[in-house]
Order: sequence, then C-alpha cells, then structure tokens
Amino acid sequence: MTEIDDGLTRWSPDERAGRALLVLLHGYGADENDLFSLVPYLPDGIAVASVAAPLTPPWPTPGRSWYAIESLNTRDAAGITLAAEGLLRWLDAVSADASSIALLGFSQGAAVALQALRLAPERIDAVVALSGYAAPGDLPNDAALQEQRPPVFWGRGSRDDVIPTELIDHTSQWLPSHAELSGRVYPGLTHSISEQELTDVNVFLSQWKDGIGS
Repeated sequence: MTEIDDGLTRWSPDERAGRALLVLLHGYGADENDLFSLVPYLPDGIAVASVAAPLTPPWPTPGRSWYAIESLNTRDAAGITLAAEGLLRWLDAVSADASSIALLGFSQGAAVALQALRLAPERIDAVVALSGYAAPGDLPNDAALQEQRPPVFWGRGSRDDVIPTELIDHTSQWLPSHAELSGRVYPGLTHSISEQELTDVNVFLSQWKDGIGS
C-alpha cells in the first residue's frame, strides 16, 4: 500500500482554511510524531501537517517508511515515485483550501518531497530537503522544472554517512539546474537536524510564506 492514512496525520493549528500548507515527511523508521516537534521552529501563520508514511519497515526496525531500502547502497527510484504519487493523492483530498503548498522532508521524506515536486511542479511551491537526495533518472516534468526553477532548500551534515556519496554527487549536480537552490552543508553534523539548520529553514519558509500572492 502506498496510501497515506490521514487518521494518523497531526495538524497545527486546528483552524487551517485559507492558510499556506507545509507538509512534514519523516525519515525511515520514524513516524508522524517525529517532525511534528519542529512546529515551534517554523513560521507563524501557516498550517502544518505531519503525515505518517504508508509502509512498515522489516522487523525489528520501528516506525514507518516511504519506500523499501534493501541496504544503505540501494535506493529504488520507482519506490520513491510510488510514494510521491501517494502523497499527491493525499494532497488532492486535504489541500483544496490551501493558499500555497510546501513540503519539508527528512532523509527518505526529502527524497519523496523532491520527487513529488518533479511529478507535479505546478502544485508544489517550495521544498525543504534535509539530509536527503534527488532520485536518479528522468521524469516527464523535469524540463518544466528547469524553466520554473521553484525554490528548494537542501541542508545536510558534513559527517552524514547514511546517504551514499553517489546520490549526494547526483543531487549536487541535478538541483542547481532544476531549482532556485539555497542551502548549506553543516560542519560536524551527522544524519540529523541542528539548531542552525532550523534557523535557516525558518528563514527560507518565511520567504515562501511572505511571497505568496506577490
């Protein structure tokens, strides 16, 4: 199953009609509660939805996953696409009143966020990709992205050894030609999120929110 269970989604605030919507996509082995803790670090005045990935990792890994990982060196682009398509179907059901949509993903969630942007660049206005990567391979709307160049923030740690080097190299080449890229490599940071990174994310998302309708 690649369908998101909206009964597990955590929302802030309860009143969200007409607000810009930021969707949080957790990493492998986490769940909808993980990134929801970032809400105090995010700009005021937006709606935030933290969703649960549709898959359950093999025992004994806890939590949930967006796509299967056979090993640290294997990432299936087709699985990432399926997860992104499921996310877009979920957005169809919940985002009709949103004035704008942005995605923030960590690790697996970052890969899914970027893939959703590639599948539907007309629907996603900004992406924050933390400790993640852009999936290899071509998609039909990649040429449109090169023209549109939506804003993307890509943050990662200098000591992150979870994402394979070849995927980092690919993303480093792919993102600048398909997005208005900002971001940073954080010295000493492992596969995690730092306070400085959250400050930078807040600035990026504030620019997204302030630019809506301009």
